[in-house]
Amino acid sequence: MYLIKNANLISMAGINYEICDILMENGKITKIGKINPSDYPQAEVIDALENFVTPGIVDPHCHIGVYEESIGFEGADGNEATSPITPELRAIDAVKPQDVAFRESLEAGVTTVCTGPGSANLIGGTFCVLKTYGKTMDDMIVVAESSMKMALGENPKRVYGNRTQSPSTRMASAAIIREALTKAKEYKDKLRDYEKGVATNKKGVKKPDYDAKNHSLSRVFDGFPVKIHAHQQDDIVTAIRISEEFGLNMTIEHATEGYLISDYLKAHNQRVIIGPTLGSKSKYELRNMTFKSAKILKDAGIDFAIMTDHPVIHLANAITQVSIFVREGLSELDGFKSVTINAARLNNVDDRVGSIEVGKDADVVIWDGHPYHYMTKTNYVFVNGEVAYKK
Repeated sequence: MYLIKNANLISMAGINYEICDILMENGKITKIGKINPSDYPQAEVIDALENFVTPGIVDPHCHIGVYEESIGFEGADGNEATSPITPELRAIDAVKPQDVAFRESLEAGVTTVCTGPGSANLIGGTFCVLKTYGKTMDDMIVVAESSMKMALGENPKRVYGNRTQSPSTRMASAAIIREALTKAKEYKDKLRDYEKGVATNKKGVKKPDYDAKNHSLSRVFDGFPVKIHAHQQDDIVTAIRISEEFGLNMTIEHATEGYLISDYLKAHNQRVIIGPTLGSKSKYELRNMTFKSAKILKDAGIDFAIMTDHPVIHLANAITQVSIFVREGLSELDGFKSVTINAARLNNVDDRVGSIEVGKDADVVIWDGHPYHYMTKTNYVFVNGEVAYKK
């Protein structure tokens, strides 16, 4: 049990820039407010000295552990680039808890990540949500399979087009995704008809042969979340078109040019996870990349979060990236939300992480200065109510 006293709290849940105390026990936040230590004699008291205290940073889209730091081929397990359709793959089977990036990110205040396959394939497999603290995957898992990864634009057409294999155009990319979704829907319907027949003792209804690809992908028709990689505005519109055709529960990932069509995003009630933006315009799709995008999306009423896409931007620099969005017009508090509660909500884990509220996981960071200042470090990082890092 820990009692943090004199926290300059930025809770992301209504208590912001107020001096408060926080009680953590059994891995959860149990009390916020003015707390007398004598009421909890078994608690270890930590005086925050009115330094800023925030929820642990949540990265909504990255590839940590799937692409292990400093390893090269041996640690690169993010793209099974042998077929453009691989929904049966699971990032959880490739994540390496020993990746040094987990420790470095934890020390920088990142406590939760959504990590998964890259964008070589049109449908690449499932992401997972993890804590950055733990010895094995069993210690770290929040959600073993959290969303299905899809990709449009340059990456899949380059990977397969260079082999004179489909897709080599955006037309083929969209067509192949539609074909895969249609087959998965047919598989699901046949399985439903079989199960209904069994339940009603109907004779002659054949169970469809098990198909790993269709079985995994068919979950999207029950609302299983989908992440579609798309940078350019034309690819973003195609993603929305496909999503609406098949009734997908979808976020646009990267959405580099989303701010250029913010009215369209709003009209379609489309949620986006933007970034990475702290880096060079390394390919044509990024030519309109700007730190002004977050302010434009916020003003348009678009629900968004900000990613690092680690290792594109190291997760340890997540808050640094946000600070530049703030410099370019995003409010300070909205910047914090983009890598805490918004990031958690867009990955459907906001019931556990993303804010400091009673009942949520005790993932808490005590900073030694303003989190946006480049010289600021963490004093303490708590994960599930444990001291995961202490300066």
